[in-house]
This record gives sequence, C-alpha cells and structure tokens, in this order.
Amino acid sequence: MKEKLTKIKQHPKYDTILNWGKLISITGGAQVIVQAVGFVCGILIIRLLSVEEYAFYTLANTMLGAMTVLSDGGISTGVMAEGGKVWQDKEKLGRVLVTGLEMRKKFGVISLMVSLPILLYLLIHNGAGWTTSVLITISIIPAFFAALSDSLLEIPLKLNQSIFLLQKNQIVVSLGRLLLVASTIFIFPFAYFSILASGVARIYGNFKLKNATNIFADSKQLEDLVVKNEISIIVKRSLPGLIYYCFSGQISTWIISIFGTAASLAQIGALGRLSSILNLLLVIFTTLIVPRFARIQNQPQKLLQHYSKIILSFAVLSFFIVLVCYLFSDQILWVLGKNYQGLNVELLLLIIGTTISMILSAALSLYLSRGWILHYYISISASLFPIILGCFIFDIATLKGILYLNIFVALIQMILHVSYGYFKILKLFKENNKLTND
Repeated sequence: MKEKLTKIKQHPKYDTILNWGKLISITGGAQVIVQAVGFVCGILIIRLLSVEEYAFYTLANTMLGAMTVLSDGGISTGVMAEGGKVWQDKEKLGRVLVTGLEMRKKFGVISLMVSLPILLYLLIHNGAGWTTSVLITISIIPAFFAALSDSLLEIPLKLNQSIFLLQKNQIVVSLGRLLLVASTIFIFPFAYFSILASGVARIYGNFKLKNATNIFADSKQLEDLVVKNEISIIVKRSLPGLIYYCFSGQISTWIISIFGTAASLAQIGALGRLSSILNLLLVIFTTLIVPRFARIQNQPQKLLQHYSKIILSFAVLSFFIVLVCYLFSDQILWVLGKNYQGLNVELLLLIIGTTISMILSAALSLYLSRGWILHYYISISASLFPIILGCFIFDIATLKGILYLNIFVALIQMILHVSYGYFKILKLFKENNKLTND
C-alpha cells in the first residue's frame, strides 16, 4: 500500500491534481455556503412577500441587473484582459484597476439617469402606486453603487487565485443580507426593504474587499492613459452589444412586465430563484477556470483542448440537471410555497433555457477573457432575429409562451458564441502557422 501511495505521489500530475482539489474544495465549499444562504434568503422573500410585492421585487432586481451591465460597458472584460498581462506586478495591476474603476464611475452615472425613469414607469404600469414605485426606485441605488466596484475589485484576487479572501468576503455579504432581511421582512413585508438589505450588505462587503485587493494591486496608483486606451478599445466593441444584451438577457421578464400580468411576473421571478442555484457552477467557473484561461499565452493547441473540455463538461452537466428537475419537479416546487404550485411544465422549460444559457455564458466568459470581442452587429442580429420570429411563433402573453421563446433565443445564441470561440482559436492556429512558415 505504501509503495502504491509513493508511486501516486511521484506521478507528474500529482501536484497539479492536488492543487486543483484544494482550490475546488475551498471555492466549492464557500460557494455552497454563499448560494445556500442566498437561496434561503430568496425563499424567505418569496414566501413572505405577497404575489404583487414579489412581482415588484422581481422587476426591480431585473432592472438592477440591466443597470449593472450598462455601467460596466465591457470595462471589467478590459480590466481582466489587461490585468492578465501584468498580474504579477502590484503597481501595474493597480494602475489597471484604478483606471477601470474611474471609467466605471462615469458609466454608472449615465446608467442611473437612463434606467431609473424606465423602472419607475414599469412599476406604475404593473400596479404599484406612486409611493411604492418611488421607494423601490430609491432602494436599488445603494445596491447599484456597490455593484459599480465589486466585480472589478475581485479581479486582482481572481488573477492571483487568492480564493480564500474572495470567498470569505462573499460569505460575509451573504450572511449580512440574510440577517438584514430576516430581521425586517416579518415586520415590513415590502419589496423595497428586501432590496435595500441587499445593497447595504454589499456596500459593507466592498470596504472589506478593497482591503484584500490592496495586497495584490496598489490602489494608490493613478489612472493610466495607455491602459485606458486599451480598455476603451474593448469597451467600444463591447458596448453596443452589452446595451442590447442587458435587456435581451432578461427578455422574458421585460415582455411579461409589458404584456403580461403581475402574477406572471411573480411566477417567473419565483421560478428563476430556483434556477439561480446553478450560479454556484458559474461562480466556481469564473473564479477558477476563466482567469487561468486568460493567463494562457498564445498557444492554440492548449487553448483548443481547454475550451473543448469545458464546453463538453457543461453540456453533459446540463443534461443531468434537466433530468433531475423532470423527475423531482413536485418536490422542487414545494419549496416556493402554495402560491407557485402546479408550475411543473414551466419549471422544466425554465431549467432547459437556463442550462442552455449556462453553456452560452461559459463560452462567452472564456473568449472575452482573451480580449476577443464578437462584432456587435453579428451578436445583436443573431439574437434580435429569433426574438422577433419567436414573438410570432409563441404566445408571449402567457408564461409558457415566454419560456419557449427564452429557449429558442438561448439556443441560437449558444450556437453563435460557442462557434465564435472555436473560430478565434482556429484563427490563432493559422496565424502561428503563417509565422512559422515565414
């Protein structure tokens, strides 16, 4: 037995496997806690808010997501790409981070001015009074300002694979949010209190996150014009597509908020809470895999192998997730409470669409981490066409029709983004061959 253990330890892949095992254990364990706490918090909100209040909560959070994407504009992609080049130099990485943060503040102001009036209109359109609408609109501002910096502050930690500090911060924020929600929702079962609780917890987490980031990136550095120009190139290519995708990515919620009812809006929000548990996989993926993929130099063979393995793994995993939801749909819906029972078919349709989007997101994150940007007119056309066509094929006034539309659009987008990743890698092969022949 000892001889076998000795041979295993002497295997050239032993240290790599052991290191990955530790990283996945730390990240996975922490994310199980984060997602479990977030899930409990979400279920608490679903069960204690009325259907109408949860509809408003869903709409506000959807707008918050759109605002966050608009305020980013591709800046985080640029910071990851530029940071991957200098991740071992504290001062240079600090300049990249500071430049990204300054750019994002300017984008944030514009995003706020555009999005808040739209949210106010949609809330009133769906039956919220003026007082409720204004309170909900104000309540998302703290969460929005926290979102301006957290995704950028995480990049130095991800590039240096300082997983423990990153996960510790996320756990603290999740527990803080649960504590705030649990201590207020029984007394004040209103959407704006639940939204505000999330924002306050995230602001506190950002103070702690900034201190951890300073270990690897000097935040006292000044904005770098060269870095700004490089990030701006990525932003210019990304922004038109992101402006479109920040709305098309939640197309089902937007369409229901306009053509559907508050009850349908609440139902899709509640079902979406169940599917959000799959974020555990994407968070682990973006924390461990994407930064390592970004650090790979221009080695097409290695890039092709890693890209193919990752996409295939997500496809197989998606199949098993859909199968489990099909077999245990009654038990899964029980978690949401009596207001959302009988949505078995809708749950399965939502999970199918979510898993397809998960594969899409994996491919998108991988090639964006390399600074590869798909031309916006291609990505928008490939999304806008199936949305328009789907609106004629499916009954978008019903929840089922919206979910069928969601699957249709996600499938087209998945094929596009996975293919684009392969296209860029194969193009790299040709460029390397040309250099070798010359």
